[in-house]
Amino acid sequence: MTDFAAIKAMFHLPEGMIYLDGNSLGALPKAAGDAVANTVTDQWGEMLITGWNKAGWMAMPMQIGDRIGKLIGAEPGHVVVGDTLSVKVYQALAAGLDMRPDRKVILSDSGNFPTDLYMAEGLIRALDKGHELRVVPPGEVAQAIDKDVAVLMLTEVDYRTGRRHDMPDLTRRAHAAGAVTLWDLAHSAGALPVDLAAAKADFAVGCTYKYLNGGPGAPAFIYVAPRHAGQISTVLSGWQGHEAPFAFDLDYRPNAGAERLRVGTPPILQMAALSAALDIWDKVDMWDLRRRSMALSDMFIAGIEAACPMLRLASPRDAQARGSQVSFAFDEGYAAMQALIARGVIGDFRAPDIMRFGITPLYIDEGDVQGAIDIIADVMTNRLWDRPEYKIRAAVT
Repeated sequence: MTDFAAIKAMFHLPEGMIYLDGNSLGALPKAAGDAVANTVTDQWGEMLITGWNKAGWMAMPMQIGDRIGKLIGAEPGHVVVGDTLSVKVYQALAAGLDMRPDRKVILSDSGNFPTDLYMAEGLIRALDKGHELRVVPPGEVAQAIDKDVAVLMLTEVDYRTGRRHDMPDLTRRAHAAGAVTLWDLAHSAGALPVDLAAAKADFAVGCTYKYLNGGPGAPAFIYVAPRHAGQISTVLSGWQGHEAPFAFDLDYRPNAGAERLRVGTPPILQMAALSAALDIWDKVDMWDLRRRSMALSDMFIAGIEAACPMLRLASPRDAQARGSQVSFAFDEGYAAMQALIARGVIGDFRAPDIMRFGITPLYIDEGDVQGAIDIIADVMTNRLWDRPEYKIRAAVT
């Protein structure tokens, strides 16, 4: 059994704050500061460039990839860490399209995170081969999978509402139609159990600064199934993905395996923070986490609906059908969220009217949930949000 009280003590949580935004940026592991400081002083400071060998910096993208792989059901050696999520989406999508040269449709849904759609649009323009991005409502994805689809590109958990796709079922349908699958796990990794190998997913990508608590700007990850790793094309032929990076050949020869998906120099300081966060994950059972997440989310929904009838549940009511966040719709949602933040309840807002609350059991417990309910009820019932200063939009919402 996972000791969640002990786990919570491993995070720095500001006094007087109830942090319900771990679905956007995870809280700081207390060990991360020392990990980064030691990397700076003991490794960079004392070893300088020899740290690439002595401190094992060059191996970190694959080593940390395997640690993340354990949380998402990936086979060892098939998760690579580095670059940004947008870069990894671009890589995986380009490889998937190359695997189906006779097909022209990228199928996605309107609940997908916009950057994934933007990267698809950019890739289509760059390829200039007549590809089409077809976007359908989330509930119509299964029916839209046909013989024209080259790649099914979906975010497993909808970033606005927390709605969860059935990865095994949709992957099975895609494969039956001859399509390749690309799953974005930005709101899944660290939020719920994922089993990429069992689902037979072809590609998956994700970020590490949300539920995995790697810190702002923490690197992304990419997964490729073993059956594809040695054959996929690499549209971004970075030197780190070369078969022999330090041969400095003028011609690109891809690594024989998943390492061909490496692009640029690894961000060592960010990986040090991420590694410290993953030390916490070594103590967590994902099914314990999932059960606690669903229980806390149900408690939150019940409390808010009882006290705040003006808020409309935007997430699925069935806990099995959502990730680890709860969203409510409110016409003045931005102002209401700013009022909550001023009172120490930190969530966030997504246009046009969604108030998002991340339920992260590593550092959120029943006391936090009840405290948040009480404050939200006060702010909403007494219209404390209806002040001019709460309606001024900041750069980040």
